[in-house]
Amino acid sequence: MIRINLLGQVRPKATKTAVPMEAGVQVVFFIVAVLVAAVVLFTVWRHQKSELDATLKRIQALNAEKASLQQVKRDVEQYESQKAILQQRINVIETLQRNRTGGQELLQMVAGTVVRVDSLWLTSLERKGDSLEMAGEAGSINAIANLITQLKRSNYFGKVEIKEAKEDDLVKTAQTFGFTMSAVVQPQGSGGEGQAQAQPAGAAATAQPAPKGRS
Repeated sequence: MIRINLLGQVRPKATKTAVPMEAGVQVVFFIVAVLVAAVVLFTVWRHQKSELDATLKRIQALNAEKASLQQVKRDVEQYESQKAILQQRINVIETLQRNRTGGQELLQMVAGTVVRVDSLWLTSLERKGDSLEMAGEAGSINAIANLITQLKRSNYFGKVEIKEAKEDDLVKTAQTFGFTMSAVVQPQGSGGEGQAQAQPAGAAATAQPAPKGRS
C-alpha cells in the first residue's frame, strides 16, 4: 500500500518505549526459577527412576528365589515320597522276615513237642492268624492227652482245644485214633524258652501204651 503525505510535513519518527528495569529483572528471575524447577524435577525423576529400577530388580531376584525354592520343595516332596515307598518296602521285608523266623520257631516247637509223645504223628498243620489247626493219628487216647499237656507246658501255645478224637481204621493191624485240635500261638512265646520248659515235662510224662483190642 502507498501512503501520500498531503500535509507536506515531515512525519515524526516513532519513539521507542523504554522497558522498566524491574520488568527485566522479573523476566530473568522467572527464567531462573523455571530452570531451577526443571533441574529439581529432573533430579527427583532420576531418583525415583533409580528406586523403581532397584525395586524391579529386587522383585526379579525374589521371583527367581521363589522359583528356586519351589523347585527345592518339589525335590523334597519327591524325596519324601520315595522315602515313604522305601520305608514301606522295608516294613514289608521286615514283616516277612519276622513271619519266616516265627514260622521256623513254630515248626521247631511243634516238631519238638510231637517227638516227645510216643505213638503219635501229625498229618496236617495249618496256621490261621494266631490259631494253629492240627490233625493227626495216635495209637491211643493217652497219646493225644499227652500231646495236649506238652503243648500247654511249652509256654508257646495258649488255649489248646481238642475238636475231635475217634477211632478209625487207618491201620488195619493196629488200633489208631484220628484227632483234630487247635492251639492259640502266644506272641510272647519263644522257641528256646518253650523247649527249655517243655523238656522236663516231656521226660516226666511217659506215653501210656495203647490198650490191646478195640474199645
